[in-house]
Amino acid sequence: MVNRLLPEWTPQDAVQLTWPGPDSDWGPLLERIEATLERLVTAIARYQAVLIAVPDIPTRNRLADRFARLGISEDRLYLMVAETDDTWARDHGPLTVERDGAPLLLDYAFTGWGGKFDASRDDALTRCLHALGAYACPLQPRQLVLEGGAIDTDGEGSLLTTEACLLNDNRNPGLGRRDIEAHLAEDLGIRRVLWLRHGHLEGDDTDSHVDTLARFCDPATIAYVRCNDPQDPHHAELAAMENELRALRRADGSPYRLIALPWPAPCLDPEDGHRLPATYANFLVINGAVLVPTYGDAADTTALAALGEAFPDRDIVPIDASTLIRQHGSLHCLAMQLPRGTLNRHRAGEGP
Repeated sequence: MVNRLLPEWTPQDAVQLTWPGPDSDWGPLLERIEATLERLVTAIARYQAVLIAVPDIPTRNRLADRFARLGISEDRLYLMVAETDDTWARDHGPLTVERDGAPLLLDYAFTGWGGKFDASRDDALTRCLHALGAYACPLQPRQLVLEGGAIDTDGEGSLLTTEACLLNDNRNPGLGRRDIEAHLAEDLGIRRVLWLRHGHLEGDDTDSHVDTLARFCDPATIAYVRCNDPQDPHHAELAAMENELRALRRADGSPYRLIALPWPAPCLDPEDGHRLPATYANFLVINGAVLVPTYGDAADTTALAALGEAFPDRDIVPIDASTLIRQHGSLHCLAMQLPRGTLNRHRAGEGP
């Protein structure tokens, strides 16, 4: 039996999110992050369902009431009580493969980006949601440490990733490039791994997740971030990454169509002034739309237009991500898509 990692543009049942509690790192910004998540849920629910892991029953009841008053129907909102550490569902959520025409969820180990942060509850979340009946298909655990934001696929056997993350000793010590490629081939049906040696964002905790740098938009197209300012500290690394992308070839030997995304002006933390990882590559593909992070920058309009070129048959929806980057992530980092056939619509086990 051969697995196939499904690309993000595969038809989806839902998007999975994780709602923060007051004891999370979002505590000082809880009101602001909840407002951002509310806008995100409202945008997604226009196209498909949203599954949200919430920290407790009062939060579940409050959100159910709030979203009902915003006009979101019950069949578009699934709230399940489960303990978590943080909000980054892209990295602690399940990866979906197709096996014999049916979906299968793979639950990889999550260690808080190489042990940087506590992550035991996030690591257990997928199993918890499965036990609560959130998913309509089987779930299989994996021992490999692998975060969803670290990889991107064309759905045809090619996978884009970075050496800085997947080959980092803080993820799977003792495993080299061939070992990682063997795991990706067996689990995800990957026949070609496209390794990027360059690309980095200041303020990034993930060791250069590819979803902050370069993304497949279809099997022939890659959108990537470009820095045109020679004085910016990112310029050399991103120029080197651009050259790597130009040298990549599809399985048939043809070059990729490359779409450059603009570079926003530096976004700085208001408390200590460190640079935050603002990137337009952290967009989210859903049914009929692409949700694009914006930062209140003049480059926002250019980014929306570029992604409109990449996804001409989908609505392009801006989502203000200015608060998200305060915790060093952006829009795509928040969400994990659940392809068709993965969501249990009978709402089993929503919680006590």
